[in-house]
Amino acid sequence: MTIDHTSAANGDDTIYKTIEVAVIDRRELIPPPVFPFPVVGDELNLIPPLNFAMVDNGIFRSGFPDSPNFSFLQTLGLRSIICLCPEPYTEATTEFLKDGGIRLYQFGIESYKEPFVNIPQDTIREALQVVLDVKNHPILIHCKRGKHRTGCLVGCLRKLQQWCLTSIFDEYQRFAAAKARVSDQRRDFLALL
Repeated sequence: MTIDHTSAANGDDTIYKTIEVAVIDRRELIPPPVFPFPVVGDELNLIPPLNFAMVDNGIFRSGFPDSPNFSFLQTLGLRSIICLCPEPYTEATTEFLKDGGIRLYQFGIESYKEPFVNIPQDTIREALQVVLDVKNHPILIHCKRGKHRTGCLVGCLRKLQQWCLTSIFDEYQRFAAAKARVSDQRRDFLALL
């Protein structure tokens, strides 16, 4: 940048700034990366698990994650995963957790036709304690499809967040979709917590 000092016609001293601009040939520029995460081949390999969503800051929900989801899950920087299924993880998923330093909390809740029946209250309370401990965040909560057991735990979290029951049930049904199960037992279950 250069500064030119000239006198105006009326005798006032005025400073004018002259800015030198460089000409850049855009054909020589290398475009910045589109996304700063791992790339497989020429395409991004970021596939979220079934029914993935953000519940709150540092809290996510989904269906059972599998190897196609690992690159996506890496972008979340997970510290912990809550698995609400009794089934064991595959060797590949266990290795992914180990490599990423992700702690697994498994609360093996059996699947039932009615989502709020036969869910052990003590188990839900223990899982809620894990979710509420920010040392475990970012955290992923999942069951097989990310619908009923996950919806139950997220519903209990929403109750603690003082959501109205109508909003809690609306969110539950949004993820349960066509299999949404309506019953008075939902209210009874949430009222017990």
